[in-house]
Amino acid sequence: MARYVSEGAEVTLVTCTLGEEGEILLDEFAHLAADKQDALGAHRQTELAAAMAALGVTDWRLLGGPGRFRDSGMIGTPSNENPECFWRTDALEAALPLVSIIREVRPQVVVTYDDFGGYGHPDHIQAHRVTHYALALAQSQTFRRELGEPWAPTKVYWTAFPRSIIRAGIEAMRAQGDTGDFASMDPDDIPFACDDDLVTTAIDGSAFLQAKMAALREHGTQVSVDGGFFALADNVGAEAFGTEYYRLASGTLGAPAGERESDLFAGIAE
Repeated sequence: MARYVSEGAEVTLVTCTLGEEGEILLDEFAHLAADKQDALGAHRQTELAAAMAALGVTDWRLLGGPGRFRDSGMIGTPSNENPECFWRTDALEAALPLVSIIREVRPQVVVTYDDFGGYGHPDHIQAHRVTHYALALAQSQTFRRELGEPWAPTKVYWTAFPRSIIRAGIEAMRAQGDTGDFASMDPDDIPFACDDDLVTTAIDGSAFLQAKMAALREHGTQVSVDGGFFALADNVGAEAFGTEYYRLASGTLGAPAGERESDLFAGIAE
């Protein structure tokens, strides 16, 4: 995002929940938990604002407004049974505000989670589903014209974590004696890893790596600077975090056959 902002692109982030049910990593914020003050969502909204400022993104929105869709927690937890949670929200109800945003912003490119939802979080999976439903509705000439003029982006991408990059990071962590959860994973049996031949696009954002890491650190209640992802970044560096990888889900690849794109806008006429 920081790279495209710097290049003059209009970048819009849509967040589906406030993460009210998330794990809190810092004891000083334990009182905000859902089973205590239930104020984590409001705090994470300030974290999100700070993270977007670090990236230079000025247009960021909460789907349906703050708190409209409740964090679902993980499958099997009581919060996931809440009928008000995002995971259990009717797809059309969740898609309508996104249709409105798509028709207002009229993006050339849309990026969303893959069908596994990144690491498998129910809300990430729901975000994937709702995004694709909203895209289908937004381009319909007959659907809810009061939400704006129909629009379809030129390209749609899913985020991707190449298996080779994950493997390199795990091997580097093990070589340094790391025995944590991430280092102990089998790179061939990680459900969120994407086989390299499915990755269509690699975006070099190494010049903005510091901004990206600063944005991650703003999410202090949910991202540990000593955790697996930061450890992976320390060991693999720009290859893992300075480059972002995607799968083209819809549209025409803007690169020769067998090669990866280096720009999300590749092949789109200016």
